[in-house]
This record gives sequence, C-alpha cells and structure tokens, in this order.
Amino acid sequence: MTPPSYNSIIRDGLWNNNPALVQILGLCPLLAVTATVVNGFALGVATAVVLVCSNVTVSLIRGFVKPEVRIPVFVMVIASFVTAIELAMNAYFHALYNILGIFIPLIVTNCNIIARAEAFASKNTVSRSMVDGLATGIGFTLVLMALGAMREVIGRGTLLTQANLMFGESAKWMTVTVFDHYNGYLLAILPPGAFLGLGFLIALKNVIDDRLKRRVLAQQAADARPAGAV
Repeated sequence: MTPPSYNSIIRDGLWNNNPALVQILGLCPLLAVTATVVNGFALGVATAVVLVCSNVTVSLIRGFVKPEVRIPVFVMVIASFVTAIELAMNAYFHALYNILGIFIPLIVTNCNIIARAEAFASKNTVSRSMVDGLATGIGFTLVLMALGAMREVIGRGTLLTQANLMFGESAKWMTVTVFDHYNGYLLAILPPGAFLGLGFLIALKNVIDDRLKRRVLAQQAADARPAGAV
C-alpha cells in the first residue's frame, strides 16, 4: 500500500480529519478546560507533545511488539510521556497545573492519542508518524483555543486572561478587555456552553466544507463543458 503523502497527513490532522471536529475524540478535556484561551492552549500543547512523542516511539518499536500486546504497550508508552509532561508542568507552571488539575494525567486516556498510535504510527515510518502527531496535535490545539476564545469573550468579556500563568509575569499586558463594564454570560463558561460552542464550530466547518465542495464541482463542470458552449 502506498504510504500517505506528507501534505495529505497535514491536511487530515489540521482539517479533513480533525480529531475534535470530525472524529469527535478527546471531548472530555475539550469541554472541561476551555473556559479561557490560555487553558485551552496549555492543554493543547501538552497533548500535542504527547502525540508527537508517542507516535515516534510507537513507530520505532512497531517491529518488536507482538500484535496481541500492542495496545497495553502503547498505553504504557503514552503514560510515560504524560507523566513526564505532568511533572514538568508541576515544576515550571504550577499555578496553571493546579487549574488544569486531573485533566493533565487524563491525557493518557485520550482516545485520539491511542487511535493515532494504533491506526497510523504502528503502520508508518518515524518521519510520517512525527508529522501525523504534530498535525493532529496542532489541529486539536487550535480547536481548544477557538472554543476557549469564544467562551471567554462571551462569558467574561476578556481575551487571554491569566496569560502570565503560561508566559510569565511580563505577559500580563496580553490580557484584552473586549467588553467594558460587562458582567459576563454564565452559560458560556459552564459545560453546556462548551457543548454549544463546539456545535457551532462543527457547523461552521461543515458549511465551509460544503462551499468548497460546491466550488470544486462547479469548476469541474466548467472544465468539462465543450469549448464555445454557453
């Protein structure tokens, strides 16, 4: 079987097969921690790092792991990287680590990570597995940030609240007040608001895909039309 091209891997991870908007995987952290952009970005980066590291490791050891024990081995690999990320965040981003809480170790159970290890990394080369993990991780992070931005603006009237927890005290200037004297809309920062926000993002993607498909079909029809035909 012909291996997928790097361009197709990137397109699938970022858009065509986005884990949050198409596969609908990893919804637990997606809906739980995206009350702000910073929270979504932090968990997205942690997930992306685990995705890349686990994909590369699984691809490296795929020839040595027997099929009947591959899933437990993959889970152990993922758990090892998640533990390292958790310890690093606790040491260098302690306040943010406390906010994200249980959802950092729960990355181990993220269906998206084990799915990429099983469906892609265990069947492809190291370089392709690394690109797949990076593209999938970035695609997931962008959705986390988009949902976090939507909920933060509607729920708090601000953007990039507590950026200093991620980027240091010098980043306090990054916080933007979108609406002055705004009391906030509580529903946006509660779990139902996360479900609604995700629904809007999925609907937006479907609309864009539909318009792109119609444009391609119209172009194909125009190309197939005989010269001189009206």
